[in-house]
Amino acid sequence: MAENLSKAELVDVVAKTADITKVAAAAAINCAIETIAAHVNKGGKVTLVGFGTFSQKSRKARTGRNPQTGEPIKIAASKSMSFKASKAAKAAKAKAKAKPAAKGAKKK
Repeated sequence: MAENLSKAELVDVVAKTADITKVAAAAAINCAIETIAAHVNKGGKVTLVGFGTFSQKSRKARTGRNPQTGEPIKIAASKSMSFKASKAAKAAKAKAKAKPAAKGAKKK
């Protein structure tokens, strides 16, 4: 399984792959993140073909329970950012996850 990739590590990979400085890579990544967040917070969607779609989801107000006392509490309605992977991204993940059968394994 792959390890988690921090933002600093992402900047390093982008800088190396695109043959640009780390400062330029960090600026590009920060700009992309800020632009996506601003557009989604206004209620829009951002679709990156072959990767996925960022959108805003609304959650209705609901009643929850305080885990310590068991008393009901009101949870306010809220909005959050959502990401849905594209078919291509899901297929790439499934392909990477599938492993060939081990040598010498018995077939039924």
